[in-house]
Amino acid sequence: MRTYTLHPERDALAGETHGLERAHLVPDTFSWAAFAFGPLWFFLHRLWLAGLGVLVLLVATAGAGHFLGLSPVAGFVVALLVATLVGLEASSLRRWTYTRTGRPVRDAVIAASPEEAEMKAAARWLEISAPARTTHASYGSVAVPPSDLAIGMFPFSEGRR
Repeated sequence: MRTYTLHPERDALAGETHGLERAHLVPDTFSWAAFAFGPLWFFLHRLWLAGLGVLVLLVATAGAGHFLGLSPVAGFVVALLVATLVGLEASSLRRWTYTRTGRPVRDAVIAASPEEAEMKAAARWLEISAPARTTHASYGSVAVPPSDLAIGMFPFSEGRR
């Protein structure tokens, strides 16, 4: 079972199919394609800043290995470790880029396959309806109902953002 995150556009409203059609579903898993192809995988997914960062990392690693005089076997091992790191972090970099460009994480589902994750995410997205707000009564000196109060760093409900 894998975790998948749903990244619709910022102005997409839950319950509307229009917002779901343009959403991206990102698996939280090791990316073999990012491991094998490095920056090309990022550029293919239109993740320009992350792709440039990976390209700079690979060039800097090769330059540092050459500067330090590593043997070809040691250089290969270091390059393999960096590629493994890229494969492990590809999904996180993809989520970071989507969040930075106005597609924040709105939901996470656990599923065995991408198709199942898509069905679960769509079902959860479409069944959500805006909760009906009742008029707020005064609760003593507090202007909001006690159910909306939070202590410390707990956020208010998602609907208020």
